[in-house]
Parts: sequence; C-alpha cells; structure tokens
Amino acid sequence: LTLAVVLPERNLTYPWAWPRVGPAVGLAVSTVNSRSDFLPGFTLRWVFGNSEDRHGICSEMAAPLAAVDLQLAHHPAAFLGPGCVYTAAPVARFTTHWRLPLVTAGAEAHGFDDKREQFGLTTRAGPSHRKLGELGVQLHRRFNWTRRALLVYWDEKVDDRPYFFAAEGLYVQLPTLRNLTVMDVVFRDGGNFSFIIQEIKQKGR
Repeated sequence: LTLAVVLPERNLTYPWAWPRVGPAVGLAVSTVNSRSDFLPGFTLRWVFGNSEDRHGICSEMAAPLAAVDLQLAHHPAAFLGPGCVYTAAPVARFTTHWRLPLVTAGAEAHGFDDKREQFGLTTRAGPSHRKLGELGVQLHRRFNWTRRALLVYWDEKVDDRPYFFAAEGLYVQLPTLRNLTVMDVVFRDGGNFSFIIQEIKQKGR
C-alpha cells in the first residue's frame, strides 16, 4: 500500500516542507507496519515527489507533474500534500479524477471548500480561511458592526499569496451579514502609503 507524498523538498519557510514532515511520515509508516491490527495484510510504504521549482518555491507546474509521475510509476492509494494553494489545487483536481484521497495541512483558500466536484476527496488537516471569515462574521455580530468592513492587506502576486487568501475568507463570508458593505485596500512593497491612508479614510467610513 503506497502513500504518495508531494511536498517542498528543502524550503523550510513552508511549515509542510519535507524536512519538517518527513520524520513524522516515517514514524507513522513504521508504527502502522509494526501493528498487525492497523492494516492487516498490507505493508505501508511512501514515495516522494518534490513540489518546488529550481528556486525552492512552490510550483504549480512541478507539483502536478510530480503527482502524475508518482501515479503512473507507483499507483498510490492516497496522496499527502501539497500544502501551498497554487500547488495543491491542480494536484487535488487530479486526485479527484483518479478517485484517490488527498490529505494536506495547507490549502487554506476558500475555494477548497467546494466538495461537489473539484475537491471532493481533499481533506485539510490544518486551518482554513473560511473559518477566519466565519470568525469575522461572529465578531461583527458581537460588536454590532453592521455598516462597513474594510480589508487592508499586503499582496505580491508571487509564491503562495497568503495574505490575499486570508483576506478572501473574510471577503466571502462578511457579506452574509445583511446590508454590510465590504471593501478592500491592497498594498505592496514600495507602495504609496499616503495614498493608502487616504483610501482607508475614504472607504472606511
């Protein structure tokens, strides 16, 4: 029984990087194989595919190619990872097509909540930005913030855009409150902060 692991091989800026997760995978496999009552008649093993590009960044090209290679060569029973949003999405679409479960500690974006088609076999073991949005809704109800919400966040359209996807959870959930206007202000490194402050003054009232 084979578990296919698709994770960043070296970049420790990702919490799900292989040097962090690998020892736990090895320990879990050893524990399962040492217990005859866990998977009777089966021996569990793992195979690895790297989701990084040559710069060590999560790659939406490298990850699905690694997943396809592992599927063709090893016919795994399940996938572990990827964690980054842009790498997890195409791999999860493939694993749904193959009717194989995918478990990830990442993939926090709101879109992964869609279990009807693309991500029906994807399980997230970590937090999701939908839950952040639901928390925002509860805070607005608790403090009776009923008119306007302004989301201010940093976004560079590179790598995994964590702040964009965190804000997305709030942006999607807050409008469930009646008559609440939700607006956003995006800033980047080297941006005009005077302009941003003016935007906050105008949009936040």
